[in-house]
Amino acid sequence: MSRWDDHRWQLIHAAPQSPALHMALDEIITDEVAAGQRAPTLRVWEWASPAVVIGRFQSLRNEVDAGGAARHGIEVVRRITGGGAMFIEPGNTITYSLSAPESLVAGMSFEQSYAFMDAWVLEALRTLGIEAWYQPLNDIASKAGKIAGAAQMRRGKAVLHHVTMAYDIDADKMLQVLRIGREKLSDKATQSANKRVDPLRSQTGLPRAEVIARMIETFRGCHGLEQGEVSVQAMARAEALAAAKFATPAWTAIVP
Repeated sequence: MSRWDDHRWQLIHAAPQSPALHMALDEIITDEVAAGQRAPTLRVWEWASPAVVIGRFQSLRNEVDAGGAARHGIEVVRRITGGGAMFIEPGNTITYSLSAPESLVAGMSFEQSYAFMDAWVLEALRTLGIEAWYQPLNDIASKAGKIAGAAQMRRGKAVLHHVTMAYDIDADKMLQVLRIGREKLSDKATQSANKRVDPLRSQTGLPRAEVIARMIETFRGCHGLEQGEVSVQAMARAEALAAAKFATPAWTAIVP
């Protein structure tokens, strides 16, 4: 078993990228960490376009209204981790991944490792005036409502843990695209989405970039963090994987 400070963490925070490429980068970066080819990595995502990201084992048709997604120009992609569907809009979402050696969570249950991997971001939220907590199995919440959802998997000798946080939310659009959201909210009013999922914008009043900067600053203070990058070779592999797998109907509909 290892500790956070046994590792030299790297930050990747690059220009906006497509949803399918983000899925591929998670796989490529985590595999590089597993192989000892790169340092443990915190990757903060920037989205080039809106998306619905569904979990590895979810039914596409049960989760997504295909007509609503097409009408709003929203791409549907499937990630390699489990968990629930996420509704993504570039300016309204904060997403990050942690790719770390499996030794960091060795011996932990999934519940224990979720709490462990999210502890630093809870501290970041507290510095913003939000008393947040880990809510099993994979949520971050406050008294105002759910803030974020996480997903995780052990992959070879690495663990991938990623989190999508609501900075703001277009509840009307979400209800037209996500079936699960519609089922949970249809018996309330659409505006109740903002109670069930309470965005960071309303809780902090801060610009999205400032929230991200505080998160990065907090991680650096807790665990150390150096600037990193995706190598040209790794990016080429990720682009090829996005085209061959994550952008294909075969993968997206692998669970119809």
